[in-house]
Amino acid sequence: MDTLHPKLKLSALWLFILLNVVFRDIHQFTMKSHLEMLLTGYYNGMEVTEILMLVGGIVLEIPIAMVLFSLLLKRKINRPVNLVAVIITAGLFLVEPPSDLDDWFFKIVEFIGFIAILWTARSWKADEDSPILLPR
Repeated sequence: MDTLHPKLKLSALWLFILLNVVFRDIHQFTMKSHLEMLLTGYYNGMEVTEILMLVGGIVLEIPIAMVLFSLLLKRKINRPVNLVAVIITAGLFLVEPPSDLDDWFFKIVEFIGFIAILWTARSWKADEDSPILLPR
């Protein structure tokens, strides 16, 4: 029997995905070729503009917000919001295909997290909508 409240599990899974995204980006910054590419103002052949940076920020704000929303929203709203957020985020993450082995690794790990979110949100039963009570 799983004793972790679905709200805690969903929030932790969104945080897991965020940490993978952040550390994948940090990992990329250790590569000279990556830094040189960024210094040109182009990333994978696309010009880095203010609009592109804004879109990237909005895309990343979805999982950031879901860490909090997963804890605060009631089940009736929480489930569909998580399902929509995971579909949008996973779809947008697919726009940038992996370029090397570490990218593949992080993408696979992130998608395992997305599947776990889908599974948790979809299988969340109505009787598990009680407040989060932490064990003593």
